[in-house]
Amino acid sequence: MFNKILIANRGEIACRVISTAQRMGIQCVAVYSDADRDAKHVQMADEAFYIGASPSNQSYLVVDKIIDAAKRSGAQAIHPGYGFLSENEAFADACASNNIVFVGPPASAIAAMGSKSAAKSIMQEAGVPLVPGYHGSDQDVEKLRAEADKIRYPVLLKAAYGGGGKGMREVHKPADFDDALASAKREAQASFGNDKMLIEKFIVKPRHVEIQVFCDEHGNAVYLAERDCSVQRRHQKVLEEAPAPALGEETRQQMGEAAVRAAQAIDYRGAGTVEFLLDANNDFFFMEMNTRLQVEHPVTEMITGQDLVEWQLIVASGGVLPISQDQVSINGHAFEARIYAEDPQQDFLPSTGRIEFLRTPQEDAHVRIDSGVREGDEVSPYYDPMIAKLIVWDTDRDRALLRLQRALREYQLVGPTTNVDYLHRLASHKDFVRANLSTQFIEQHGESLIKPGKGIERHLGLACIGAALALHQRPGKHAQNPWSAANAWRLNQAASQHFELILDDQQVTLQVAQQDQAFSVQVGDTHIDLEAKLDGDTLHVTHQGQQFSARVAIGSERHSLFTTHGRIDVSALDHAAAFGIEEDAGTLTAPMNGTIVAVNVAVGDTVTKDQALVVMEAMKMEYTIKAPADGVVEQIYFAAGDLVSDGAELVSLTVEDES
Repeated sequence: MFNKILIANRGEIACRVISTAQRMGIQCVAVYSDADRDAKHVQMADEAFYIGASPSNQSYLVVDKIIDAAKRSGAQAIHPGYGFLSENEAFADACASNNIVFVGPPASAIAAMGSKSAAKSIMQEAGVPLVPGYHGSDQDVEKLRAEADKIRYPVLLKAAYGGGGKGMREVHKPADFDDALASAKREAQASFGNDKMLIEKFIVKPRHVEIQVFCDEHGNAVYLAERDCSVQRRHQKVLEEAPAPALGEETRQQMGEAAVRAAQAIDYRGAGTVEFLLDANNDFFFMEMNTRLQVEHPVTEMITGQDLVEWQLIVASGGVLPISQDQVSINGHAFEARIYAEDPQQDFLPSTGRIEFLRTPQEDAHVRIDSGVREGDEVSPYYDPMIAKLIVWDTDRDRALLRLQRALREYQLVGPTTNVDYLHRLASHKDFVRANLSTQFIEQHGESLIKPGKGIERHLGLACIGAALALHQRPGKHAQNPWSAANAWRLNQAASQHFELILDDQQVTLQVAQQDQAFSVQVGDTHIDLEAKLDGDTLHVTHQGQQFSARVAIGSERHSLFTTHGRIDVSALDHAAAFGIEEDAGTLTAPMNGTIVAVNVAVGDTVTKDQALVVMEAMKMEYTIKAPADGVVEQIYFAAGDLVSDGAELVSLTVEDES
């Protein structure tokens, strides 16, 4: 076994690897960029090495810097995590050339699966079922268009050297093919440095079911059950579970054995995942193989009782798989929810900023949190916006789902906007509860998932915030002079405070009268009486005979109330901003920090409403800035390749007068 390893990654997965390695007695070396100097993974490691500027192509993606850090530290092996260099055959070769063990498969296996078209040929020879499609080298547009016609629409365009949903487009009719192809090729080139495409038949309402495989160098191979990852958005997994609902033992065995054949066909070693599409008839088709540990591996760990990172380190050091196939057992059911810094109300735009307040569910045998951030950390625009993975387990799917719903309510964060409430709506949706799953689940239920739920009654929630603000601002228990209190104190009368807040872009006035723990709160025209006591950041409330508790986060400019029914966020009224001048309607600004990918117009061009003007990229996602109305391009302030800040003016238009 190794004495010291280097983790060539950051964030949640770096922390995850360090946790297991240190438990095994292995010293851990971290690497970090400018943005990650004080990151959690750096603090957890035994030592850490600086590798460059914040952009990943100047730090985490620079092979020479990673190898140099490993050699300087004396690390015997490098664990790549997932993303970054985890499926980079040149990096695996560089490790071998420097006598450093790559904790992953041989470079030849990475290469074999790195090209989706080559992988299809290998799988066909191994007897693994394939989706009808075109995987050839001829990339002429007319050839690709003809192949799509031959396969018959709908078809799926996929980057041959891609992953994670990048360079992938659904095409439902011939008229949309050329635009979709151009967009997919551009994204593939930007993400992977190769714009080669393959085409597959798009299977309507399929499920995405994947098999966890593991191989060692002694010829042993096992499959560790399956995961259902059907709930996806833009081909990015959102909720995962294991085992897959309503999957019979016979189908599980057939898929598992096919996955093992796939791995053995490329002389695989270590952890890998073979991904399949499963149709309504329980027929399954090979999609791709990920030659690394998957983001969703914890759900497999929860139902099998195995530590897959420990397995990786055992196999990489020349050891034998800990158990054989007949020793693999499944116990209970597990879910994983990916918590991201993104705004579901704004088309899931990534969100950045400081985590001002963070409270999470209590971890135990039923609840696990894999995270790379802490309260006070910054969510950077340079990397994937994942904050944490929330994993739950129980004896069956129904009980595990109840735990997931509760745990999501107990995951409370103030700072960057997150998808936590969105995840709760997903996990509570009647069709998800009934396991009516397909990869189009989010697309089919999109509007109902975006729309906020009923939540706590609005006026009661505001009254609770008013009481919390009053309690938070009252003088300390040792204060002796009531005349120094800023709460309108009067002898023999209730203390009264006035708060002007903004809720959902509307001004709200709260008048709060307090006498001990009794509060009388005027919310607009509504009067609410309640009793409240603040214990740390927990507000204990009694209202009309009902008692409940809520978590409160009181900030300098905004305040949040978290309850079992949801959250309410308010901000203090900015009087200066209230009298500000509205921004000109023809001004278009960057919705986040990022990089300009393309400028599709020139000064003087006449444009129509919703025409694509600028394409920008941030946090590994591409966003199109569209014209808000018909008009003429007056100015363009940035060019392709330029870095822009959140709110920066990109284009100005002279908007046509609709009158």
